[in-house]
Amino acid sequence: MEAQHDHIHGADAATATGAEIYGDDGVILASFLAHIGAAIADRDTLTLKRDVSGLHQSELGDLLVALLPEQRLALVELMGSDFDFSALTEVDEAIRLDIVDNLPNEQIAQAVQELDSDDAVYILEDLDAEDQNEILAQLPFTERIRLRRSLDYPEESAGRRMQTEFVAVPPFWTIGQTIDYLRDDKDLPDRFSQVFVIDPTFKLLGAVDLDQILRTKRAVKIDEVMHETRHAIPATMDQEEAAREFEQYDLLSAAVVDENERLVGVLTIDDVVDVIQQEAEEDLLRMGGVGDEELSDTVAATSRSRVPWLLVNLATAFISASVISQFGATIEEMVALAALMPIVASLGGNAGTQTMTVTVRALATRDLDIYNAGRVIRREVMVGLLNGTIIASILGLVAGLWFHNPDLGFVIAAAMVLNMLAAALGGILIPLLLDKFGADPAISSSIFTTMITDVIGFLAFLGLATWWLHLGAAAG
Repeated sequence: MEAQHDHIHGADAATATGAEIYGDDGVILASFLAHIGAAIADRDTLTLKRDVSGLHQSELGDLLVALLPEQRLALVELMGSDFDFSALTEVDEAIRLDIVDNLPNEQIAQAVQELDSDDAVYILEDLDAEDQNEILAQLPFTERIRLRRSLDYPEESAGRRMQTEFVAVPPFWTIGQTIDYLRDDKDLPDRFSQVFVIDPTFKLLGAVDLDQILRTKRAVKIDEVMHETRHAIPATMDQEEAAREFEQYDLLSAAVVDENERLVGVLTIDDVVDVIQQEAEEDLLRMGGVGDEELSDTVAATSRSRVPWLLVNLATAFISASVISQFGATIEEMVALAALMPIVASLGGNAGTQTMTVTVRALATRDLDIYNAGRVIRREVMVGLLNGTIIASILGLVAGLWFHNPDLGFVIAAAMVLNMLAAALGGILIPLLLDKFGADPAISSSIFTTMITDVIGFLAFLGLATWWLHLGAAAG
């Protein structure tokens, strides 16, 4: 431990820049983690405030994730008012709730006042209504109204992710008046790139970029240089749709308006990046049938999120098993079929998953729509036939040589082509149909695509094998 202390102090305890807290692999250094753990165990508040308070919120978030649960709570307690609560927006929900549930509401209320409104909402929205109300009641009136309004918007909407701190001026102000206002007002946001223009009812009229203000003479009026905000985002818009607006129009920030076109907040690119990452993670997890599972979830919670889709998978597996059971006599007559069946099903399942993954992602990014769906379906059919022919040729040759039976090689090759074609069609049509009927294709596409490739694969292979055996028996 002495060597570890020397390492930390030699690097000035990794404060300020935080560069020394990570190793080359991007993971927090074991020496730094041990140093902080020792300071927590010794209840050394001076060391903690010196070495932790200078960390960026994302670095502090990584530290919280790396610490043991009891160490996290102790760290927050020992840091007191020096703990940066914005770090709680960098950890998953289970860790965040574990920390805030063990803190008095008075401390949370005090901390919330120091946060940007979007970060405050991010923390408050996970609490139950009683705690929310108790915390909000301790805030100044204006701030309480702003946060309450954001919390009243639907979950995962632009209204939940927006900042209610923004800069707005009337259209009759001059550039000089605006600059003086920006210099003198102490309650402005820390960072902003646009000044919005509103009428007396707060209805959004337009916006002026900061660079335009700096390039314009002081006597010019705001309404002479403002531009219309063509991409104002409704507060009730889904956050994924809002992120798509940013992506399509290369926005850095966008005004958020209510149903009456009144300015209520601003959505910034840093929040949108978080939304994009969150939505991508959700799609990936849903495609695996694990819902919104997080690494810090308990065993019981993890089990609950996985079991439902495993049960659905079990039901589809019985469908595949029932197909196999219809060909029991054929399998008994030629045992080689039992050895080759998994190959047909496995290759078809993998091909279906490839197509399905591309399709689900294209639907999520709106790259696939009614205008190009037909062309994409034709392409996938041709890819399925081409890949099926290539794989079938190799598989048929190997199977024929392995079992010294060229006819068996032909049968499995034909079944492989049929299953690869079914995989291509299933991989694109199932997500399209689910999306058409309003279901999330990321959640259940994989299960139904696998079911189709299994059923078609077994049916084609065993059906062709039965036909071939009967044909041979009739010829004999």
